[in-house]
Amino acid sequence: MAYQPAMVPPKKSKRVLFIVLGVVLALCCSGGAVGAFLIYRVAMDATGPVRSTVNTFAGALVERDYPTAYQQLCTRVRDRVSEADFTRQQETQPDLTGHKIVGLNLSNQNGHVSGSATVRYTASEGGTTNRVYPLIKEEGNWRVCE
Repeated sequence: MAYQPAMVPPKKSKRVLFIVLGVVLALCCSGGAVGAFLIYRVAMDATGPVRSTVNTFAGALVERDYPTAYQQLCTRVRDRVSEADFTRQQETQPDLTGHKIVGLNLSNQNGHVSGSATVRYTASEGGTTNRVYPLIKEEGNWRVCE
């Protein structure tokens, strides 16, 4: 009788499993990164014009460029307060050395788009003051509507 060695099944390699898991993991990570980037872009596209209006308004107040600040106001406020009166009111305020937008909220209720921005001003004497500005979208442009 001849001796016949027992058939040992070949060792299954886990290499294919690790490659498949690596590809799936890479796809999930890149999908998550792309998704996060898209959400960021949508948020920036939505808040960019609002942020620009508020920066222009607040920056003009800091620079004491009251005609520029006045132009950022909504029609309702400009109809109620003349540019000269606005300038006189602002000239009585303390000197400011800087500003930073610290909060931005937007809402769309039944097609009425509005929002608010919180701006932190730095006064020349060193203190800070927060100011909340109501915002409306008027004729396609965002306006400060105190």
